[in-house]
Amino acid sequence: MIRELSSEELTLSYSSYSFDSVKPGTNIIGQERAIGLLRLGLRTDRIGYNIFLSGDDGSGRLTAVLEEISRIDSNTESLMDAAYAYSPGDADPVALTFGKGMAAQFQSDLCKLSRGEMSKQEISEKWQDDKLTSFISSLPPYSQDNDAYRMNIVLDRTNDHKRPTIIETHPSRKSLFGFTDKDRKAHLSVHIGSYQKAAGGFLILNAEEVAEDEELWKTLRRYIEMTHRAMTAEGVIGEMMGSVRPRPIPINTKVILIGNESTYDKLMENDGKFIRYFRIAPEFDSTMNATKENIEGTVSYLKAVAEPFLPVKDSAFAEILRHSSWIAEDRTKLSSELSLLGDLLQEANDEAIISGKSEVDWCDVKKALDNRDFYAALSEEKINSDIKRGDMVISLDGMKTGIVNGLAVMDRGTSSFGTPAVISVAVAPGNEGIVNIEHEAGLSGGIHDKGLLILEGYLRHRYAKTFPLSLYAGICFEQSYAEVDGDSASLAELYALLSAIGEIPIRQDVAVTGSVSQMGALQPVGGINEKIEGFFNACSTVGLTGFQGVIIPEQNISSLILSSSVENAVRDKLFHIYAISELDEGMEILSGMKRGSRDRHAAFPPGTFNRKVEDGLRNLWRYSQEKN
Repeated sequence: MIRELSSEELTLSYSSYSFDSVKPGTNIIGQERAIGLLRLGLRTDRIGYNIFLSGDDGSGRLTAVLEEISRIDSNTESLMDAAYAYSPGDADPVALTFGKGMAAQFQSDLCKLSRGEMSKQEISEKWQDDKLTSFISSLPPYSQDNDAYRMNIVLDRTNDHKRPTIIETHPSRKSLFGFTDKDRKAHLSVHIGSYQKAAGGFLILNAEEVAEDEELWKTLRRYIEMTHRAMTAEGVIGEMMGSVRPRPIPINTKVILIGNESTYDKLMENDGKFIRYFRIAPEFDSTMNATKENIEGTVSYLKAVAEPFLPVKDSAFAEILRHSSWIAEDRTKLSSELSLLGDLLQEANDEAIISGKSEVDWCDVKKALDNRDFYAALSEEKINSDIKRGDMVISLDGMKTGIVNGLAVMDRGTSSFGTPAVISVAVAPGNEGIVNIEHEAGLSGGIHDKGLLILEGYLRHRYAKTFPLSLYAGICFEQSYAEVDGDSASLAELYALLSAIGEIPIRQDVAVTGSVSQMGALQPVGGINEKIEGFFNACSTVGLTGFQGVIIPEQNISSLILSSSVENAVRDKLFHIYAISELDEGMEILSGMKRGSRDRHAAFPPGTFNRKVEDGLRNLWRYSQEKN
């Protein structure tokens, strides 16, 4: 039985929930795996346990990092002071480290030494540190160089009560790693950057901004390496700051990069040492299961956002939750990009105020969403106007051979919409196989190229078992002038190909989306709601006939969250959504012919579309033989 979905199957509602008991809050929800790994990275002070936290904007990555840092038992006694000190001959400054609050005390002793109140021996015995003793012995008489007795204390943790956390929003070499003044003693000229200021704590950076500047990334990586080597007493010389090369401060800074998956992959591919120093890579998922806990967590966030707004009714929260599932493209999930939902609530609140209401309800959320669609609909309306005028040659009724209406998604900034795409196939005797006209014109991406090669494999697997596959088949997206990529049109392309080979007329009032494997298995596709609504809008523009509809893979049912206009049209039998589990089911819908199965002689029954396709392929092979 071919499954046609009912309007009840399309309905998704959160209206049964009551949110009166949910309190406002900003806790991170639905990211348990990522939070667990983040905690491991933050609590581990071993070398190399820097963190790359990936995920989508608005998913709460920075909030999560700051919350988890605040939960760490902050032992500030482990923090250290640091200073740059005199080196004979104004050579590279010496880096000195001290216990928390001790740098100022050592400087006080140097002042006493300069005034003759203490001797070098007394100071050395007091501090009992080989590096400090060596520094003290190198000091010239005070009368020769007063600046030699002045340290440049760059880190003074005396009054710090927690580990430092620095967020560098616009990193540069200067802001991250410091600079030196001219015309000053070398050790007094050094100004440290946020990398050193975060020593003993955490430095949070935007991964994209760091990775886009190749020199900045290389410098950051070198600083991480130098700090680690200094901590293992290898004494590596620091970065050049003008004419001064200050030695690295041997205090660990945990670097936290916040970015997206593509940036992580780029760094992994281009830098062989990246994984050595960024061993912790938690990933924030863009979706989460629509459990009671996550539903209430989402509403808790929305209530926190809504504190300065009008009172919000449960119906408004329910409508926003429905939109959250739409963003996730899954009826069983919610979006973890909570800031997007907060934006929608803000717009709904504005709508309620404009309407003079005292509360925000579901109508205001719906109005805000309708406004978004209206403002973004100019391109879609132009395409549908072209269809109605005939400028875009597409049939939305009748039957044709070798032509199928596929479904595409067009992106424009933050919005996207679906539109029908005419796919045509011309076949003839030959040995070229399937020719991708888009590829020949330089308008086909690699995934689309692969999809067409899969179709040729399917023809061999399903039909050309007792004879060679020999044909020319040109596949084209008509009136398409931009690059085509992805494999979501492969099912529609296959139906057009089978129609052309078997000379089988197929319906033009039913559009197709779906991916297909080489063995003929159906696979789900993305953007399913935009595609269905795009074809529905195109049909509505020229007039619904009551027969129009779409064919989708059965696996995409869980992704269906459609507009009320589509749901109503399905309920009134004006529009149809067919969910198929087998490739042949779609061809039966489009052609009106039975599929037929091979008999004991391995032949398809006469009058079935499979028989016509196999006969068509055999005839093309014979014609090709005669031609040769």
